[in-house]
Amino acid sequence: MKYLIIGAGGTGGVLGFFMAKAGKDVTLIARNEHLREINKNGLGIHRMWNDTVEYCQVKAADMESYEAQLCASNEEKPDVIIVCVKGYSLDSTIPFIRRAAKPETIVIPVLNIYGTGAKMQEKLQELLVLDGCIYVSANIEKPGMLIMHGEILRVVFGVRKPEEFRTELKEIQKDFDESGISGELSDNIQRDALEKFSYVSPIGAAGLYCNACARDFQREGEPREMFKAMIREITALAEAMGYPFEKDYVEVNLEILSGLAPETTTSMQRDVTAGRKSEIDGLVYEVVRLGRKYNVSVPVYEKVAKALGMKE
Repeated sequence: MKYLIIGAGGTGGVLGFFMAKAGKDVTLIARNEHLREINKNGLGIHRMWNDTVEYCQVKAADMESYEAQLCASNEEKPDVIIVCVKGYSLDSTIPFIRRAAKPETIVIPVLNIYGTGAKMQEKLQELLVLDGCIYVSANIEKPGMLIMHGEILRVVFGVRKPEEFRTELKEIQKDFDESGISGELSDNIQRDALEKFSYVSPIGAAGLYCNACARDFQREGEPREMFKAMIREITALAEAMGYPFEKDYVEVNLEILSGLAPETTTSMQRDVTAGRKSEIDGLVYEVVRLGRKYNVSVPVYEKVAKALGMKE
């Protein structure tokens, strides 16, 4: 299987690193100094929990040079495109995906925002677009270097309709597993994506509202209680949407949180603090909108959304 990963940050870069290390045919779409460093020295992973650094040579290009390479060499187009960009950058990837894909290409969006796959499918009707999510905590530490804050690395993916299933999905799962990535081919991806959302949305929203890092959620106090309350609101929302959780995700998410370095913050916090675009609309405001749509009370989310500037 030939893979193209769009985005070389804490999600796409980590996937590309481990897949390339395992000998998979993978190319990263990156840009600017990050791209130049990857091509010059390889891609590095700094493991925060044991303070080790490892490099791996990973094929990388920007969108323009990747397309030019495909045209110039008549190279086979990718079997799988994994999309690992921020939600606000998603629309700009659609034309590129259309040009880079062949009719059989499978597209797997791995974003923080719930419902991304279905929205992409509407714009890429000629391709099969799955839903997916990833459990990882990482970011770009400096150009050419990623930092992982914890050992968790799991990708969950699947089709929304059983009739869309293709045998290649089992090959993708096998490639993930062989790369040291826990690959889970889901038979209820809407529920599983909401379960992941029940972590990434509350930790981002509560972290931003309380100006808190992992340390503040790992001990008793207001940030931890807010985090738990927001998970419960997502759980109620999932029930109303027809995708009830099978576990207590307060416990599950607290366990995930316990494995992170104490100083860890979320990408949304870092983006807002730096004055950059952020995923606040999809991670926070969208929950309030869904609560209204499904008639589910989400008072903590409403309080946080109002404080963060959501307009009615």
